[in-house]
Amino acid sequence: MSLFSPLALPSGAIIRNRIAKAAMEENMADADHAPSAALLQLYQRWADGGAGLIITGNVMVDGRAMTGPGGVVLEDDRHLDRFIAWAETARSRGAQMWMQINHPGRQMPAALRQPALAPSAVALEMGALSRQFAPPRAMTEADIEEVIARFIRSAELAERAGFSGVQIHAAHGYLLSQFLSPLTNLRTDAYGGTAGKRRRFLLEIVRAVRAATRPGFAVAVKLNSADFQRGGFSEDESMQVVEALGVEQIDLLEISGGTYEAAAMFDEPKDARTRGREAFFLDYADILQRIGGGLVILLGFAFIGQVTFLQRTIKPSWQPRMGLVGAPLLGVVFALGWTPCIGPTMVAVFNLAGFDPVRAIVLASVFCLGLGIPFVLVALGFGWVSSSMAWAKRHVRAINIVGGVLLIVVGVLLVTGLWNLMLSEFMAVIYGFQPAI
Repeated sequence: MSLFSPLALPSGAIIRNRIAKAAMEENMADADHAPSAALLQLYQRWADGGAGLIITGNVMVDGRAMTGPGGVVLEDDRHLDRFIAWAETARSRGAQMWMQINHPGRQMPAALRQPALAPSAVALEMGALSRQFAPPRAMTEADIEEVIARFIRSAELAERAGFSGVQIHAAHGYLLSQFLSPLTNLRTDAYGGTAGKRRRFLLEIVRAVRAATRPGFAVAVKLNSADFQRGGFSEDESMQVVEALGVEQIDLLEISGGTYEAAAMFDEPKDARTRGREAFFLDYADILQRIGGGLVILLGFAFIGQVTFLQRTIKPSWQPRMGLVGAPLLGVVFALGWTPCIGPTMVAVFNLAGFDPVRAIVLASVFCLGLGIPFVLVALGFGWVSSSMAWAKRHVRAINIVGGVLLIVVGVLLVTGLWNLMLSEFMAVIYGFQPAI
């Protein structure tokens, strides 16, 4: 398998390469909560970058339930023309364009003055920040049926607008994730009380969306590997959900972790035991590939915040896993957020330079962030750099400038063709053979 080989999905759709633009919350909607001109311009740059799959930032299924004032909402066809333009823009270079659809549940800013819903009336516990979120009320069965209908409606509208598929957001502590967690789901009815009942809400939405859309329209799920909270949604329960999703034959499963209360998707790990899976969930992906019934796994690479992770990926013991058996598709977040059209180019550069796909993604991510210098030194074995990362964080602006200059230099080398010549000479010096002229 190559990083640039096509990937066939269960629905029959084909993703042209193994690089995905993972979802980010852009907050760039217009006054109607529809895609703005600026948002379309951003997605054009991502399309130009060459990723095989582009997943939108979360689109809300209910305008009364928002994660922020600049969010996109798709609940009716009033502004469908703008969603059509959004899909056409992102697909203009051949990428699959999927809409991530979501409901925040209790994770709603109180400043928006919107009523918060949740499986049970359990408020967020974030210390002094708790007051920034609206206390939720427990959902009735009528509320549950309405939310299911809204997910169906948003998926149908996304299909009409020309999107290639949808990703149902069941991670990061949003509503579907809240139903999965025993900390936030205290119900004793058909939607709570046991692990099987807690996942019923998600499975009903997946089945309903699949039934409401045409064959060939992709249906994916974003799921936590764990909440990283004591007594919360555990890795064992997560694997049970994965097995159930495998039966439903979803097209793709994206692995993530954490909630607003324990933000594993952003924060530094709290202890050594969870550091590896909080970083990028490599171990979990390997296990899922064995139990997931052939599920296609999207393994997300976000901000490279842990030097130990980069060291871990280049150890000889990891070499058998560099073939990406556990992750046929790799999601890139901040590299594409920082330099939308350069991220995939840098992946290709590092891949051509002889790095395996995982390390190519890692190095491109940090390079595009302007943090490439210290991390590349660590990758090359300069252990003293690890102790200097605190210094790097204090001088991040200067490092960004240097990284930007390096990007420009590499870009010039690529455009002029000098990169290939330099690479050939480098290989000749290192490996002792004469490059072809």
